[in-house]
Amino acid sequence: MAEMPDSRDRVPRTRRGAATRARLLGAAEEAFGSRGFHRAGISDITLVAGVAQGTFYSYFRNKEDVLRELVRNMGRDLRAHLAAEVMDATDRLDAEARGLRAFLGYVAGHPWMYRVLQEAQFVDESIYREYYEAFGESYLRLLDSARDAGEVRPGDNRVRVWALMGMAHFLGLRYGLWQRDVPLDDVVATVRDLLQNGLVDNGGRP
Repeated sequence: MAEMPDSRDRVPRTRRGAATRARLLGAAEEAFGSRGFHRAGISDITLVAGVAQGTFYSYFRNKEDVLRELVRNMGRDLRAHLAAEVMDATDRLDAEARGLRAFLGYVAGHPWMYRVLQEAQFVDESIYREYYEAFGESYLRLLDSARDAGEVRPGDNRVRVWALMGMAHFLGLRYGLWQRDVPLDDVVATVRDLLQNGLVDNGGRP
């Protein structure tokens, strides 16, 4: 029996189809985020999206398929959002500060994002890894360009990328999602100081 095509092969050919698919992805984010992947059903997704269950299968094969495409879509949307926010940055340090501020704001406005990613880790680890590896490769190109321009010191940018991503991840959890008891601008200022001046007090020594 032939394998059914991946959802990426079911690209809508009309504006209406694209809008319907976008509603299904948004509804899936809400359903998986609020109920969890295993408790949420396709009927929960179609109910929120306002479409018949049969419409779901015009765009996705099953729940696993919509979860995979949702994670890909979330990654694309977030990367595009961050790119737009740092476009006018004066240097890499400014871009890091602007990017972190934009990320924390994005997390606050998308409360289901972390839950969906955690669900994906246990449903299909490959899509979970793909999400972060895509960010890492994009981030690496930016750091390499900044190094070539003399804006950051020579060093292993691959390690730096994952360190910076890890920091942003947990800052997002703590200050964007769990407790918003510190203004985001203050969080960003602290991180900017850390990136610019380091952690160790050299007592004024260079």
